[in-house]
Amino acid sequence: MSKSNPRKLGEAPIGKLLLEYSIPSIVGMTLTSLYNIIDSIFIGHGVGAMALSGLAITFPLMNLLVAFCALVGVGGATIASIRLGAGDHKGAEMITGNVAILCFLSALFYGGLTSFFLDDILTFFGASEATLPYAREFMQIILLGCPIFYFLMGLNNVMRATGYPRKAMWSSMLTVGCNVVLAPIFIFAFEWGIRGAAFATVLSQFVGMVWVFSHFLNKKNFVHFTRESFKLRWRIMKNIFSVGISPFLMNVCACVVVIFINTQLANYGDDLSIGAFGIVNRVQMLFIMIVLGLAQGMQPIAGYNWGAGKIDRVKHTVKLCLGAATVVTSLGAVIGWFFPDFVVHSFSDDAELAVRTVPALQIAVSMFPIVGLQVVICQFYQSIGKAGIAIFLSLSRQLVFFVPLLAILPLFWGVTGVWLSIPASDFFAVALAVIMFRIYVRKLDASK
Repeated sequence: MSKSNPRKLGEAPIGKLLLEYSIPSIVGMTLTSLYNIIDSIFIGHGVGAMALSGLAITFPLMNLLVAFCALVGVGGATIASIRLGAGDHKGAEMITGNVAILCFLSALFYGGLTSFFLDDILTFFGASEATLPYAREFMQIILLGCPIFYFLMGLNNVMRATGYPRKAMWSSMLTVGCNVVLAPIFIFAFEWGIRGAAFATVLSQFVGMVWVFSHFLNKKNFVHFTRESFKLRWRIMKNIFSVGISPFLMNVCACVVVIFINTQLANYGDDLSIGAFGIVNRVQMLFIMIVLGLAQGMQPIAGYNWGAGKIDRVKHTVKLCLGAATVVTSLGAVIGWFFPDFVVHSFSDDAELAVRTVPALQIAVSMFPIVGLQVVICQFYQSIGKAGIAIFLSLSRQLVFFVPLLAILPLFWGVTGVWLSIPASDFFAVALAVIMFRIYVRKLDASK
């Protein structure tokens, strides 16, 4: 049996396990965020400020791309972890094979359909005559590489959840490392512009995909591909989708919200205001991804112990993760408050873009110290298979709070109102998540 025996999830000290699983996951998620930031930096300095606005227009499409991948990958990883906790090793392998097939089918569906209507979609998302060419050139290449991305991200989630967090981290490291090398060559040396950034992204993801496939093809690993696992089974698909629907809907809602933001910024600002949102979004996502890394490290521990009926270990895991998440998002707030000029000029030297972005960043991070709580609580419910609660909390920030505030506040404060809607919705969403979590914990304690 592999040294990466997942049974230790129910026996080893929680703090040690959280470090072991979270650090590789944090590195992986941080590198994923840096992957996007690197693209933005190279595009901002190598192509121009308007190209950054064009890149921001693609955010809704990227959210949808991730949504279909998360539906399969995150759902499969969570169910596989719970199966291992219940001692069902064969079931975990069956889930892994089904995840691979569903990733391929989802990529064909999303990539093919989107490519056919690409210009119409980008225009609907807020592209102008100035930004549409940049958005189109970037997404045409990204969509061609859709199957590569789906295999990489979907199976990497399963790898992490089945006892191989370090290998999952290396997937991200390989991908980002290749992108750092290829992007400047394609953008500056070959002068391929924003299309060069997209080529670098897809080729880098291909390297990561090969790494992930090599893991699951190796029969020495605890969970690996088997011939039988490549048979789609309705029961497995239903379980995967029932859990994966939460991150799927969260990303779909993020898509809707970004479209609304771009529309409001176009109405009350201009193309450079959309570019400013692109920078603000990249910065915030860096710290959110770190918290998601923490939460992904938490998930196999919580899922395994929930499946094994060890509720005290589940609670202790979540408590440690909540504390660490608060530290991370507080650091992000400090950087956004006190060093906004440095952050903005890292992306572009355009003075007009900086004028719009600096105050936007400071406003956007004003409630950031508490944002990590909502992220961890949502991931906790997902890790124990409580899809309904996870979905509700995931949707609450975007639809219940953010969209109404995004519609109302700009009526009074213009483009500033768009930025104010971000921290305002953060506050209400976190308050709701904390209240529901405390009630749930009290019910668990009362049931003992």
